[in-house]
Amino acid sequence: MPRWALIVPLLAVVLLGFALALPISAWLAWLCAAALIAAVQAAVYHAEVVAHRLGEPLGTLVLALAVTVIEAALILSVMLASGTDKTALARDTIFSAVMIICNGVVGLCLVVGGLRHHEQSFRVEGATSSLAALMALSTLSLVLPSFTITSPGPSYSPAQLAFAALASLVTWAVYVFVQTVKHRDYFLPPSQAADEAVHAASPSVARSWLSFGLLIVALVAVVGLAKALSPSIEAALASTGAPKGVVGIAIALLVLLPETVAAVRAAHLNRLQTSFNLAYGSALASIGLTIPVVAIASLWLDIPLTLGLDHKDMVLLILTFVVSTLTLAFGRTHMLQGAVHLVIFAAFAFLAFVP
Repeated sequence: MPRWALIVPLLAVVLLGFALALPISAWLAWLCAAALIAAVQAAVYHAEVVAHRLGEPLGTLVLALAVTVIEAALILSVMLASGTDKTALARDTIFSAVMIICNGVVGLCLVVGGLRHHEQSFRVEGATSSLAALMALSTLSLVLPSFTITSPGPSYSPAQLAFAALASLVTWAVYVFVQTVKHRDYFLPPSQAADEAVHAASPSVARSWLSFGLLIVALVAVVGLAKALSPSIEAALASTGAPKGVVGIAIALLVLLPETVAAVRAAHLNRLQTSFNLAYGSALASIGLTIPVVAIASLWLDIPLTLGLDHKDMVLLILTFVVSTLTLAFGRTHMLQGAVHLVIFAAFAFLAFVP
């Protein structure tokens, strides 16, 4: 194992401790930003070691699951600390994650892969199954609350919220079972046999466990440093006159950096199926795990929860899913499809600044 991959996560956590204990000055903010970028690189390295040991698609699930668990814990901690001030935090975070992943990450992967390999192939069965599950969960969690009438406003009643949480968790669990057990071959790269032939020897059990532990440490550092930098980011955005909701997008971008780097690297190496497993798996985990966590907190602690999107965001979500369906329809992609996704992501980011 390279020495930097061992040292960087530990140093990042130490710096996170300083950031939590001391006021964020200019020099500490720059150090935290550098440590965050370094921790992202370390997280990607250790995730690839674990993925190499476990094989596809279970390996890509590790990174997506680890990031989502930490992200859900972060959302819950902010909700408990802020109470009614953050009723829409879960909605904004999940919607931003879906838009960033389905348009930003997927679009970037398709453009990078298309520029280098012209066309790339993937398994339609796995990619479309992931998208179908994501469409269902997004509609149940982010669209329907704006149309139900039992509870006023874009929210669910307690019974409806409990149903949505259970449906999200069950759908995600079935997706993981299908991806890793029942139909594992749907999520393997088309050239899996050739890839395995050229791969290096699998890392040892001890090294894999060490990388898994360091992966968790690195991801905790990434999410913690992103949270510590949020006041500085908010102040910088406020100086430009940006709406407060833009801060959530900035934090989501930072938290999703490890998965973004890993997905783009896989597309560059002509492993687009791995990129899709990472991207759509992360989006599904973001809803399937976050909604049950915040629902339990809302019901148990009587914290109000706003889930329904406004009309502008619904249009962007529907457009994203329509274009994604066309992108995944034939099992082959090129850079034009990626460019379309990036245009939708640009529209999402622009309208966040100019709603």
